[in-house]
Amino acid sequence: MIKNKKLVIVLPAYKAALTLEKTYREIPFDIVDDVVLVDDASPDNTIEVGKQLGIKHIIRHEKNKGYGGNQKSCYDKALELNADIVIMLHPDYQYTPMLIPAMADIIASGLYPVVLGSRILGKGALKGGMPMYKYIFNRCLTLAQNILMGQKLSEYHTGYRAFSKEVLTGINYHANSDDFVFDNQMLAQIFYADFEIAEVTCPTKYFEEASSINFKRSSIYGLGVLWTSLQYFFAKLGLAKPKIFSPAK
Repeated sequence: MIKNKKLVIVLPAYKAALTLEKTYREIPFDIVDDVVLVDDASPDNTIEVGKQLGIKHIIRHEKNKGYGGNQKSCYDKALELNADIVIMLHPDYQYTPMLIPAMADIIASGLYPVVLGSRILGKGALKGGMPMYKYIFNRCLTLAQNILMGQKLSEYHTGYRAFSKEVLTGINYHANSDDFVFDNQMLAQIFYADFEIAEVTCPTKYFEEASSINFKRSSIYGLGVLWTSLQYFFAKLGLAKPKIFSPAK
């Protein structure tokens, strides 16, 4: 149960007009207190769909800030709403909202302060249609990251994430990139601050309307991921202190 805990779902959106309603309708509102939609200057009518659905907290970026920049706005607003638990759910319907109760309960019960929905556990990625090159890319990067960071996550690249308030206020996520590598910088910060991370098996769906990045962007992302892991490795050895590991303001 998440009794006496305020649960806020954040939806970082870009061109999500066709999938936002399907995602929103499956959110378990019997336990969810607020929903925050942040639209990153989408050229479609994502904002209008959000308003039609009755989403109370809607933020629109007038200029595209990137995936990481979108998340910064999401978490800032959730903390402004005094959330105890914040779950990031992509509004492209790639991840099922049905896992929200399980992820929230793990945090509310005090077992773990962070929960990731893993597409790799249970072979959900390939079953859901993840392209083979992305699957191989994911596995190779995750292996390298686990070695450099001394961890044992099944994947670092899922977009389905739940955080306690203590985690979001305890790391300096504003120091991170505004691009896709934000996700991995955040996990590095969480481990650096000695928070533990749980994983739950998560089915996923790949289809035309679901968001995805091309091979070139994936390659740039991969290099950023490896650099983040190396920064963590050297920071733990006391040989460097990158800005991303500075205290939260």
